[in-house]
Amino acid sequence: MKASQFFVSTYKEAPADAEVVSHKLMMRAGLIKKLGTGIYSYMPMGLRVIRKVDAIVREEMNRAGAVELTMPVVQPAELWQETGRFDKMGAELLRIKDRHDRDFVIQPTSEEVVTDIARQELRSYKQLPRNFYQIQTKFRDERRPRFGLMRGREFIMKDAYSFDRSPEAAKASYQVMAGAYRKIFDRFGLRYRAVAADSGAIGGDLSEEFQVIASTGEDAIVYCPESDYAANIEKAEALAPSHARPAAGADLVKTPTPGKSTCADVAELLGVPLQTTVKSLVLATDTLDEQGAVVKTQVWLLLLRGDHDMNEVKVGKLPGLANFRFATVPEIEAHFGAKPGYLGPIALAQPLKIVADRDVALMADWICGANAADFHYTGVNWGRDLPEPDLVADIRNIVEGDLSPDGKGVLAIERGIEIGHVFYLGTKYSKAMAATFLDEDGKPKHFEMGCYGIGITRLPAAAVEQNHDERGIIWPDAIAPFTVVICPIGYDRSAEVKAAADNLHAELLDKGVDVILDDRGERPGAMFADWELIGVPHRVVLSDRGLKEGEVEYQQRRDAQATKVALTDVLSKVLSQLKI
Repeated sequence: MKASQFFVSTYKEAPADAEVVSHKLMMRAGLIKKLGTGIYSYMPMGLRVIRKVDAIVREEMNRAGAVELTMPVVQPAELWQETGRFDKMGAELLRIKDRHDRDFVIQPTSEEVVTDIARQELRSYKQLPRNFYQIQTKFRDERRPRFGLMRGREFIMKDAYSFDRSPEAAKASYQVMAGAYRKIFDRFGLRYRAVAADSGAIGGDLSEEFQVIASTGEDAIVYCPESDYAANIEKAEALAPSHARPAAGADLVKTPTPGKSTCADVAELLGVPLQTTVKSLVLATDTLDEQGAVVKTQVWLLLLRGDHDMNEVKVGKLPGLANFRFATVPEIEAHFGAKPGYLGPIALAQPLKIVADRDVALMADWICGANAADFHYTGVNWGRDLPEPDLVADIRNIVEGDLSPDGKGVLAIERGIEIGHVFYLGTKYSKAMAATFLDEDGKPKHFEMGCYGIGITRLPAAAVEQNHDERGIIWPDAIAPFTVVICPIGYDRSAEVKAAADNLHAELLDKGVDVILDDRGERPGAMFADWELIGVPHRVVLSDRGLKEGEVEYQQRRDAQATKVALTDVLSKVLSQLKI
């Protein structure tokens, strides 16, 4: 490919609304162009990256035995109503009507459609196992689209769905896909972790996320440096302390804390460690009648150590708290007789249910709000000053230094960007849609299903977040828009430079290398700046001066300086450096 035949469009400045590095650099490098909020055109340079990503994905999915199909972007609402997701999924599901006033959705994922295919086409156990996948456009009506391709509304995704006859077979299919994903992400040349994850709205009870490691990542990844343990922060278990609860050693005292409403402020005022304080979080759950009206409200008090944060996913899995909300001020005042800021579990105005985190349940002589403005209780102890909690559970986020659940060390935390997810779904969708096959005994059984996704257009953005410098993008070889760029100085003025550049270009093409020759006649500084911004990983520079000495300059994108190479050796030098 020659640059004059391609489309190279770079910019010195990023648009004002670009917040993260990948958004800024992908816009400046001419990879994407904004059309609307969260909606982008994939420009020729960016589309080459996307095509390389989906080619790797397609190769490994096919190798793992999956079969490609394509399902419609626009899907009848009836299928989504069968599973209940038409109403439950919320505003992210874009709902539309056709001219006949029939309801449709713009697909964010395709569990319903693929299950409908299975119940029509897979009639016998002899047709199982089966795995269908597609690489297709999706749409999720994000509340706050941002960060370019990291959180857009329209995107391309690879989604796959496995169908098996038993839970054991389904879990075997899951492991095949998890292995294929590792091969895929290894080929991308990115640093990543596979972490145990919560299944979220999709459902299921076995789940892993594949996270690209990046300091700007939205997700916190918990891992043990001494073992293979890794999980996202929603899933990671905080173990209960190994020690028994100490005996009470202090009297209960209602202590003045004027103007100090947070645990941190109280600890500073009293000159005690933050770990001796307990924070109170008030939640509520509503029981609804058939019309959706609230018939009963249960108020809950959650107690966490002052230096810990509540994990909403863990809390939502506790008995009775599946659809919790934060309590209103009137509800808080009715149960505590006080406004938020000085709340605690002692001397409540109305009874409620108390959930204590594992750490809090083993604390003695702790500090909490006294349900009176400007006062806290010190020397609080279970059993003596208040009853044991209604429930003790892991309800907090992990912090660095916590013990690893596998018993092999302590935990560390790093940031990551989710670019893949694998789920074992079980019969969640097949039962809802009455999707069955005839088993060996002649009786109908529901399919055991798995679901496997990769963000095809999100992955390049994650790669840029991980691989960039002050000059621009640094692509891994496997997904770079071009693997090699030839930069001839004076291409339009020197016959020798033109001949040498054209010859190297032809030789690299003949070896199957994805190479671009910059024949635009740009000044060296501008030409180098363009390709450093775009991030092509290998560059060869030819000039009259160098050719007279029989040399060219070779430089990898991460190198600080170029290396002089004999013109006769440059082909073998470049080929030896490629990592594809």
